[in-house]
Amino acid sequence: MERESMEFDVVIVGAGPAGLSAAIKLRQLAAESDTEMSVCVVEKGSEVGAHILSGAVFETSALDELLPEWKDMESPLTTSVTEDVFYFYTSDKGAVKLPSFLLPPPVHNHGNYIVSMGNVCRWLAEQAENLGVEVYPGFAAAEVLFHEDGSVKGIATGDMGLNVDGEPKDGHEQGMELHARYTLFAEGCRGHLGKELITHFGLDEGKDPQHYGIGIKEVWQIDPELHEEGKVIHGIGWPLSDSGSSGGAFMYHAENNEVYIGLITDLNYSNPYLSPFEEFQRWKTHPKTKPYLEGATRLAYGARALAKGGLNSLPKMSFPGGLLIGCDAGTLNAVKIKGNHTAMKSGILAAEEIMTAMATEAPASDLTGFESRVSQSWLGKELKSTRNFAGYMHTFGAFLGAAAVWVDQTIMRGNMPFTLRDKKPDHACLKPAAESKPIDYPKPDNVVTFDRLSSVFLSNTNHEEDQPCHLQLVDSSIPIQVNLPTYAEPAQRYCPAGVYEVLDDGDGPRFQINAQNCVHCKTCDIKDPSQNIRWVAPEGFGGPNYPNM
Repeated sequence: MERESMEFDVVIVGAGPAGLSAAIKLRQLAAESDTEMSVCVVEKGSEVGAHILSGAVFETSALDELLPEWKDMESPLTTSVTEDVFYFYTSDKGAVKLPSFLLPPPVHNHGNYIVSMGNVCRWLAEQAENLGVEVYPGFAAAEVLFHEDGSVKGIATGDMGLNVDGEPKDGHEQGMELHARYTLFAEGCRGHLGKELITHFGLDEGKDPQHYGIGIKEVWQIDPELHEEGKVIHGIGWPLSDSGSSGGAFMYHAENNEVYIGLITDLNYSNPYLSPFEEFQRWKTHPKTKPYLEGATRLAYGARALAKGGLNSLPKMSFPGGLLIGCDAGTLNAVKIKGNHTAMKSGILAAEEIMTAMATEAPASDLTGFESRVSQSWLGKELKSTRNFAGYMHTFGAFLGAAAVWVDQTIMRGNMPFTLRDKKPDHACLKPAAESKPIDYPKPDNVVTFDRLSSVFLSNTNHEEDQPCHLQLVDSSIPIQVNLPTYAEPAQRYCPAGVYEVLDDGDGPRFQINAQNCVHCKTCDIKDPSQNIRWVAPEGFGGPNYPNM
């Protein structure tokens, strides 16, 4: 049966900062030029913000451009940064506080805000709808549609009401085709349609492989006596340094006596026994962290991958019929540890490129000016100035890498006369288990540290169990025959939600996928050493339901 279809000028996949900024800017420009412009945003989460997870210390540069009067618009940006603290965690007990002058200029957060990006996106969606944008949460874009000439025609949403075998159940609803003159893909890091488009059009030709981290975050309500609203704490070193791995921790003192805490583990780690989730639990026991959490209440938990390869890993963002924007392409500024303002700017630039193309009656597939538009903007300049970050950290490690970043950003202001490349993809960095040291993680105390399942419970994750599994194995034999003996099956450790288990029922090991636990972080799609796990969109509404992440 042929699917129903709807026609729009622009379809945007993903109601995150990039997609919503593009939608708002499109409608603003259309109003200024008195142009009819239909804009549709589809979002796989149950509501806008349900799948948004970010630290987040927010830089307002793009928002200032998009909505200059935002301070008078009841925005959720209410907690300005009052203090920056940076630690080198030297051991499980020790830490050195770095003086301000040793922090590279991009790391300073004066003028920034501590925010819940989920709430920022909910507010941005309200502004978009007020301008006439159609926003449809609960509709997962499942398929890219193409014209006969090979250009992108739009997307199709996934079917609702299929059983685990892909057969229709009672109440089955067929997906709908959304056709557009231009389609913007703003799915966030490792978007499954973005990944398909990069391969289909060869957009990453000549580029370094993308590099990633996994960010694990919790929200706690702490003792008011210990709360310092506006304080920002960052740190590197222990516990990741114990295994020769890299990444960084954060604690942000938000409003309502809440702190946002988290650990980012770079996914180029080599020890298959490492567990980013357990490393985060260990970090919470450090004397610089634990006193805040004792007697406090854990409110929320979540995890999300982030693309941190920067300019060297940035694919070509335009293709016939559309654009990749935001973290779907990888526009995060890794030195600042910020990607929201850059994602928003990419959305703004995308809207401007589309309006220019429509005004000049260019062919519908022609958005080739977008690349130069990005490179000439402050977004392109930011990415160029921080292009060596991944190379420094991956080549020299956390401490020497941080020193190299300081010289690059403080003395040379991002103008080093060379570009340091990192051609090794993260999934290829694992060493065999026989060459690696097992890590003995302590059991959770259920006061400060916890297990995966109680944590996933706080993410409000839910999937209809009787539906096709959205975590697909290209070869179902690989986990047991290859990954288990060679890498001790790392999926059971790198997943922060207990999705993957190796069980033995007496007949030998068996690989089990608990897809209903999935928080859509995409780590499995990135880190699996055999590149055998393919993440696709489950039914709309499925996944986490983050309230304030």
